Amino acid sequence: EDVVAIAERAAKAAESFNELRTTLAAFEHCDLKKGARNLVFSDGIAGARVMLIGESPDREEDVAGKPFVGRTGQLLDKMLEAIQLGRDREEAPVYITNVLPWRPPQNRDPKPEDLAMMKPFLMRHIELAAPEVIVILGNSPCQALLGKRGITRLRGQWTQVAGRPALPMFHPSQLLKSPALKREAWADLLSLKARLRDG
Repeated sequence: EDVVAIAERAAKAAESFNELRTTLAAFEHCDLKKGARNLVFSDGIAGARVMLIGESPDREEDVAGKPFVGRTGQLLDKMLEAIQLGRDREEAPVYITNVLPWRPPQNRDPKPEDLAMMKPFLMRHIELAAPEVIVILGNSPCQALLGKRGITRLRGQWTQVAGRPALPMFHPSQLLKSPALKREAWADLLSLKARLRDG
């Protein structure tokens, strides 16, 4: 049977974050699970106005079982702090997940079939989180959610995901490799701040 159809049925049946996490943990059709240490589900505060969707766990995230740790996570936290957001800020929290819950071998890019198989779980995650705004960090979530790649071209342009405003941005790991891109990232953060301010 088509594994995407199996994933869609499983994801749809999850009525809460805990159920979705349990369903993902029990999902046996994704080979990435076999090589990963931990399921990386989410961080931050569920129900936050902003939901950030990253790429796939790296080695540090796989070990920690949390998205955006290490240098990448520190940079993301600084970026959010600059516009008065944070994963633990009670008055202005964010909620964070990745397009894939398991680390690909050697941190390789996710394959199209990985993204297709995990997309139903991600869409259900968005439904349950019900954010006002989605931030799409990097190429893999753009490919999964928008059917497009080319983050340099896509970044900074507001679009829609699941009926919600969505803003593609550079992934913090890309900013660590290419610091010159931080100017564009700052412009995108200001755009996000303005959208939240103006509703």
